[in-house]
Amino acid sequence: MGTSHGGSLRIYLGAAPGVGKTYAMLGEAHRRIARGTDVVAAYVEDHARPRTRELLAGLETVPRRRVTHRGAEFTEMDLDAVLARRPKVALVDELAHTNVPGGRHAKRWQDVEELLRAGVDVVSTVNIQHLESLGDVVEGITGVRQQETVPDEVVRRAAQIHLVDMDPDALRRRLAHGNVYTPERVDAALSHYFRPGNLTALRELALLWTADRVDEYLLRYRAEHGIAATWQTRERIVVGLTGGPEGATLVRRAARIAAKGSGSELLAVHVVRSDGLAGPAAGDLAGQRRLVEDLGGSYHSVVGGDIPAALLDFARGVDATQVVLGSSRRKAWQYVLGPGVGATVARESGDIDVHIVTHEHVAGGRPRLPGRLPIGLGRARAVGGWLVGLGGPPLLTLLLRAGTGTPGLTTPLLLFLTLTVAAALVGGVFPAIAAALLGSLLLNYFFAPPTHTFTISDPQNLLALAIFVAVGIAVASVVDLAARRAHQAARSRAETEILGYLAGAVLRGEDGTDSITALLDRVRETFAMESAALLEFTGEPDPGQAAASGGAGGEARTGAAEGSAGSGAGLVGGGSGSGVGLVGGGSGSGAGPVEGGSGSGGWSTAASVGPNPAVEPEAADVEVPAGERLVLALNGRVLPAQDRRVLVAFAAQTAALLERRRLAEQAARARRLAEGNRIRTALLAAVSHDLRTPLAGIKAAVTSLRSDEVDWSAEDEAELLAGIETGADRLNHLIGNLLDMSRLRTGAVNALLREVALEEVVPAALAEVPAGTVRLELPEALPLVRVDAGLLERAVANVVENAVKYSPPGRPVVIRADPVALPEGTRVEVRVIDRGPGVPEEAKDLVFEPFQRYGDAPTAGTGVGLGLAVARGFTEATGGTLTAEDTPGGGLSMVFTLPAAPGPTPDPDLREAEPER
Repeated sequence: MGTSHGGSLRIYLGAAPGVGKTYAMLGEAHRRIARGTDVVAAYVEDHARPRTRELLAGLETVPRRRVTHRGAEFTEMDLDAVLARRPKVALVDELAHTNVPGGRHAKRWQDVEELLRAGVDVVSTVNIQHLESLGDVVEGITGVRQQETVPDEVVRRAAQIHLVDMDPDALRRRLAHGNVYTPERVDAALSHYFRPGNLTALRELALLWTADRVDEYLLRYRAEHGIAATWQTRERIVVGLTGGPEGATLVRRAARIAAKGSGSELLAVHVVRSDGLAGPAAGDLAGQRRLVEDLGGSYHSVVGGDIPAALLDFARGVDATQVVLGSSRRKAWQYVLGPGVGATVARESGDIDVHIVTHEHVAGGRPRLPGRLPIGLGRARAVGGWLVGLGGPPLLTLLLRAGTGTPGLTTPLLLFLTLTVAAALVGGVFPAIAAALLGSLLLNYFFAPPTHTFTISDPQNLLALAIFVAVGIAVASVVDLAARRAHQAARSRAETEILGYLAGAVLRGEDGTDSITALLDRVRETFAMESAALLEFTGEPDPGQAAASGGAGGEARTGAAEGSAGSGAGLVGGGSGSGVGLVGGGSGSGAGPVEGGSGSGGWSTAASVGPNPAVEPEAADVEVPAGERLVLALNGRVLPAQDRRVLVAFAAQTAALLERRRLAEQAARARRLAEGNRIRTALLAAVSHDLRTPLAGIKAAVTSLRSDEVDWSAEDEAELLAGIETGADRLNHLIGNLLDMSRLRTGAVNALLREVALEEVVPAALAEVPAGTVRLELPEALPLVRVDAGLLERAVANVVENAVKYSPPGRPVVIRADPVALPEGTRVEVRVIDRGPGVPEEAKDLVFEPFQRYGDAPTAGTGVGLGLAVARGFTEATGGTLTAEDTPGGGLSMVFTLPAAPGPTPDPDLREAEPER
């Protein structure tokens, strides 16, 4: 909401009812009017509060639309009138409100979206308890289930959100002074919904939800402005995991640190080395990951050749304030290889606090010694290798010559061989070869007689120098080969872990947009990218052209710019030549779904994560095909070609998830169509039998009455007319059930909940059953229930009718009600008990299916098998349940479980469970 193509939405989010959302909204309206803005009150609820009415009185108000529903009259926002008036700003109160049936939309937030699309700015209000994601939490706190909710995403898309908060004691004083509700409702409100604990919990929910929204703004701002420094707005604790046995200790310690600050976040990260380091057992990391998630944290895995740098990059990327690491498990002599991860992170952390946690495995040694021989050397390692290879031999020569006497050839030969191996360890094969060749020359000139000349008099010395060069080169080659193999093993291990994650996602059957987004997040984390997007080409290629220009080289690019003319396969063509490409950029021949010359269509984003995702492949730093019309596009940096294999696996998985989601949607549509076909078939069967029977009786009676050949007596005419009336009543009842089932199937049943007494509803449901067939047993102290009285009446009537139909003569149906205490709160159970033949256990759910009659015997009844299906649908629409149980001693009991009202009956405005939104 709030794009350049529509209006903007501003929301006043209340921590609880009565904190002053509407008053704040009206105050803003007056400020805008003072600045010359065109503002109207499209729908504002003053709740009979004097000060609110004073502010509302000075505003232009759009007349409300009057709606009659079930004999009662309601007022709703007149959407068409607001659109016709077309103000700059419209005030729309109670965003989560459910509209009375008969309007264009079921919910008020949908009305607001239409206003925004029309270019009207909207200022609205909503309470935190009406956010859809918090429904279960609020019910657990207050005991009240919110029937009217608004999707979180609708509120999150608002251009501005203002939190309206108040101290719980101050709010209770407002209630006590009569500033919120009428005096007769104050005591009930203070003792139920507005208890101090409830208000404090709701306040914390509002603050935390709003803080998450602020975090989104903050992260977007930091990304847009390239801010890398840590802003300690909220404690975020990153715990570094190696997969070692100390991992569980570190996670628990970090969780305790996070628990000390409200709203703190716990993030665990494992850096997968790509330079040949031996990795942990997969089972260890899996157990630590489960522990992190059980403690409310999140687990992340990133790839990095430099563990301290990768860890700090991740910490800065999530704006972490603290890092928790374990004390090193290395032996003392292993510190010769470097200061260790903990010391390096502490030195380079800057404004991030670093905690080094001791544990029982300190100095216990690593399971395997890490190889330090990367194939892809950094600049420092490369420079160091050449310094050792080229500067080491002259320096060693000076040291040997500075000693007393002139050593023989053997000792210098061994020392130069050691130096060659060191050059191989530091810089790889080429510095080692340089060290071997330079060392052989220095040995010949300074240590092989005759000295200071390159002449070798002794053939044994010549052989020794030759062996030295050969051994030096061989050792350097072996060391380099070992480094390459270790590097490949590390990459394979990292790829195996990632591919295992992808395989697990397939086995778990993950689908839907959330799973695609999670997978894109994993791609972004794994390759340290800023954003990732799954793009889909939505157009059709030009049949007259079949080519996309191919870029130079034979691989689809993974971030490098396209080359010059040449042949091969490229994702985005960059020059002339022949090849295969997905998107053409020049002239040439080949094949691809999008031509380089002409064509129609464009790219759409199926899913994306991160700031500023690419909207087309050409705008991405990295892109790989993910399917026939799909491309995985990444922004952030250029990736090396060897990362393509894993990236292609990710791309294939995202495409598979998208396809699975669409197949699931098609399957759901197919199921709905199959269900519709089944219902239509059953309806035809019902029409052919159940509906034709009363029609045939009515037709026969009318024909008889119209006949001139028979002189009917008054008694005969009365009997025929009674038959017509009975048949018409049966038709009316059958058609009513068919219409009710149609409403349930199409979702057109909108319950208007209020607190009612069962003594008002149940007797009205017995109007159509014969006298003496039902006995009521309703206790006097029965709690009120919060239901739609009309829907419940219809449901009870259908169930009672069914029970009377199957009960033996002289055994009346009993209706009994009792309050019951359940974990989710107090409920009222209404039992409709008959002494009929009963229903087997396996058929108890089948009796609620449409067009089903147990036994399917025509003599069992005259309906079409919809009565119980409609009853269950109406009961569930009111927030209750309807189940079947055996009656002790024989028979069947239908049990309605209905939500009890939280307190005394409020004013019957049919709008809200609690006193005010």
